[in-house]
Amino acid sequence: MSILCFIFITVVSTLFPMTGPAYGLTAEEIAVIANKQEEDSINLARFYMDCRGIPAKNLITRDIDPAEECQRSDYDSLIAAPVRSFLHKHSPAGNIRCLVTMYGVPLKITAPAFSAVGSDIIAALRKKIEDSGKSSQQHEEETELSDHGGGRVAEIKKEIAHYTQIHDMRASVDSELSLVLQPHPLAYWIDNPYNRDLDPDLITYNKKDVIMVSRLDASSADLVKKIITTSLFAEKEGLRGSAFFDARWPDPGIKEVSGYAWYDRAIHRAAAVVRQSGKADKVVVDEESRLFPPGSMHHAALYCGWYSLAKYIDAFDWQNGAVGYHIASSECSTLKKEGSQVWCKRMLEKGVCATMGPVGEPYVNAFPPPDLFFSFLTGGKNLVESYYFSLPYLSWKMVLIGDPLYTPFAAAPR
Repeated sequence: MSILCFIFITVVSTLFPMTGPAYGLTAEEIAVIANKQEEDSINLARFYMDCRGIPAKNLITRDIDPAEECQRSDYDSLIAAPVRSFLHKHSPAGNIRCLVTMYGVPLKITAPAFSAVGSDIIAALRKKIEDSGKSSQQHEEETELSDHGGGRVAEIKKEIAHYTQIHDMRASVDSELSLVLQPHPLAYWIDNPYNRDLDPDLITYNKKDVIMVSRLDASSADLVKKIITTSLFAEKEGLRGSAFFDARWPDPGIKEVSGYAWYDRAIHRAAAVVRQSGKADKVVVDEESRLFPPGSMHHAALYCGWYSLAKYIDAFDWQNGAVGYHIASSECSTLKKEGSQVWCKRMLEKGVCATMGPVGEPYVNAFPPPDLFFSFLTGGKNLVESYYFSLPYLSWKMVLIGDPLYTPFAAAPR
């Protein structure tokens, strides 16, 4: 154990007696993945493992370019295959239930963008649009294109959108690692067997096939260390503060809704869940289309809202241990790009200890329903369980950032 972490644990233990997580996941069931090409990655991994009592043998080191993006071939050979080998060798009985990807491990898989079949189909559809345009120019029949060709172009664009979705091979590294032990299709999403709301008849894999994954990552190594230490302090004293929920429309009640309206209602219900739990000093709900204005929300412990794409609004002063969740299309597309205003990156820089978001367009139904996530979290479950019990899909775009064992409301589990 490092001297720094030993001192830190001694201080925490003195102020707040050490207790284990409220539910099943233990330190022995966690393995940490770090990158040999990034010295801070190895150092942070060992620091975190010392702080949480994770056995040293559970460290998996890889040798890969620490850039945030990697190709599918590099993921397969330099991350997935070695991790799979490690788990088969060191966890034959499946006792490793959670992986932590550390600062320096690639964030997302970007190439190829589509499966071979999908690429061919999309290319053929795009050529149809090009040919339609050429035809209209040759005949100079703008009226005819507007009346007839334009409608066909719109139909083709819808087809392109459909095939783009179902043949999309881009994913977060973490989401793919959830199924690292199982051969699985590489395009589109796969139902998560931990999610209680999915149709069990449609689920291909069992819970035992899935490994939970969380990431300890941010724009700097110092910030990652702060996330680790602040989470531990907040866990021991209990997370207190206000909860803010930023919906766009009034609560529809029991009216049948879908799509964006369904998730907007889930934000309202999340507020009700937190209010009923008694875990927040104050619960604030906004149901107007505007977002919380800058500097207006104080002592924020919990937050969920939408929709300001890649444009963080500095509305909050965050409590130690705060959890923030912003629903928008690409809010975890980078954690390091200088000047980026994506919400995950900026919330971490401003003070949250845990967040989640997608590395690319996930489509709205891929987000964990806020009412489910906050129900589990305020009910005493740790961060990674709260996430996986509400996450709809695997092998897709979402990422969880934070200490998987972080249990901000462990003192009185419901």
